[in-house]
Amino acid sequence: MNFEGIYKSRKALITGGLGLIGSNLARKLLDLGAEVTIYDNADPESGANPFNLDGIRDRLRVIEADIRDESQLRIAVKGQHYLFNLAGEMSHIGSMKDPFKDLTVNAFGQLTLLETCRLHNPEVSIVFAGTRQVYGRPTYLPVDEKHLLTPLDNNGVSKRAGEMYHIVYHRVHGMTTCVLRMTNTYGERMRIRDDRLTFLGWWVRRLLEGKPIPVYGGGSQVRDLNHVGDVVDAFLRCAQHPKARGKIYNLGGEPICLLDLAKLMIDVHGSGECEIVPFPENLKRINIGDYYGNYNLVRSEIGWEPRISHRQGIKRMLDYYLKYLEHYL
Repeated sequence: MNFEGIYKSRKALITGGLGLIGSNLARKLLDLGAEVTIYDNADPESGANPFNLDGIRDRLRVIEADIRDESQLRIAVKGQHYLFNLAGEMSHIGSMKDPFKDLTVNAFGQLTLLETCRLHNPEVSIVFAGTRQVYGRPTYLPVDEKHLLTPLDNNGVSKRAGEMYHIVYHRVHGMTTCVLRMTNTYGERMRIRDDRLTFLGWWVRRLLEGKPIPVYGGGSQVRDLNHVGDVVDAFLRCAQHPKARGKIYNLGGEPICLLDLAKLMIDVHGSGECEIVPFPENLKRINIGDYYGNYNLVRSEIGWEPRISHRQGIKRMLDYYLKYLEHYL
């Protein structure tokens, strides 16, 4: 979609803006002529990385604060036209180890943000970063928005609370909100230090360090994934599209089994190997099995669909880390 003129001279706030999606979104918004503010607490356990703003830091404002800090939020939301709400806990494992942190950030933090917007900028257009984790283990595929919600970990529960606060504030207070339930988002500027947030990031590090890619179980599990460029496009579409108001949309992509995905990464890189390893017990209990999403609703209403193939996206990602790996270890 051509966003030329839509975001020019408009003010956009990105919570969680030091992470994968937020930093790529910031770059796109700056290219479109927007005035960008990033709000992030720079939690070392999150995807936040100051290097993600390399080359653009002098073109935007950065507020380092927590989403639960109402006084800082009040400053940040004032005068904003768009709010891309990417702040939150995303680690499934982390949510089981520290459930109260997960709860306070993803529920109390989101409610604090929405109340601050209601009181100080109720006209702002908000797009919230939801997750397919709210569905739990699918009973049918592809999963559409009508699927039963049975999350398997604390993160899925708290993210569900966060998304419903956004919908309630639309229905009750008339605020412009939208939820995107994302699947595996990957690409340049994601955390690859460990597997805390994404198995794909960990695979990238292992591959580039010449170590085998660990594939749990037999590798037959099916997933879909979206390159961050396609996800940024979805956020930009939803923030300004009238049909997106008060809606919950699935994102999604072409299904691929994990063993084939590992082999594709090795092929694109030109070297490497993978190894089948047993599922760790702490992951086995919260594993959702096969998953891929039905994104017909978002395609029919706002015209979004993934356009970056697995091979194209993986090449972009690996090329980036080959150049900047030292900043992500």
